[in-house]
Amino acid sequence: MNTNSLTIPPETARHVLWAFDRDGGYQPGSFTQHLLQAFAHADMVNTAKLAQVYPDYAAAYIAASLDPDGIATLQRIAGAEAPLGCKCGDTAGPFDLQGRCEDCTEAAA
Repeated sequence: MNTNSLTIPPETARHVLWAFDRDGGYQPGSFTQHLLQAFAHADMVNTAKLAQVYPDYAAAYIAASLDPDGIATLQRIAGAEAPLGCKCGDTAGPFDLQGRCEDCTEAAA
């Protein structure tokens, strides 16, 4: 599954953020809650099967669980009003598009 060309809708990002108990998320309906639980318990084969039917949820869930910047990316997509945070713990910002604070951006350069 190629998630690089997939657009994750803001609502999907908010649902996945809720599943990970992160700022910017909100509780989805019961079906979507069960779908997110299925992703949480699925092995790679079953994740791929779910992704065929729910590609946006698969991309968002995989980003949140495997990508170090996945949560920050989903928060940007969701338009989270709560402050984002860098992996170093900085919550004051400003942040670059990868969710890094100024110090971490400079260190990566």
